[in-house]
Amino acid sequence: MDIKTLVFPAIATIGALLVYFGLGIGVGVARVKYKIMPPQTTGNEDFERVYRAHQNTLEQIVIFLPSLWLFSIYVNPNWGAILGAAWIVGRILYAWGYYIEASKRAPGNAIASLATLALIFGTLFNLVRGLLFVN
Repeated sequence: MDIKTLVFPAIATIGALLVYFGLGIGVGVARVKYKIMPPQTTGNEDFERVYRAHQNTLEQIVIFLPSLWLFSIYVNPNWGAILGAAWIVGRILYAWGYYIEASKRAPGNAIASLATLALIFGTLFNLVRGLLFVN
């Protein structure tokens, strides 16, 4: 595989990391705004939603990044990048909705989760197919 074919998954990776970094900055801004100084993580519901959006993104990025790269290597890097972009959009919508009200986070979570599942099961399908139907 030519390394140049992985440029779009690499861009998706950078995009995901920038989203995570931005959410971290949002936590810092919310700490000042709501007067929740470290090491506190509770005390104001508005702050807690910002904090949880960041923490949940950390929890999800651990699953997303390996699945993005495995899919891009074993299935298709362009489709991997498209699913990566969907994950990024989903996480942004998730955080935006969560900032407003906890119940509004579901659509973004669904988009990001479906993208991750497509990456995982697409890779698994292609790997098993390759093992069972070796040319």
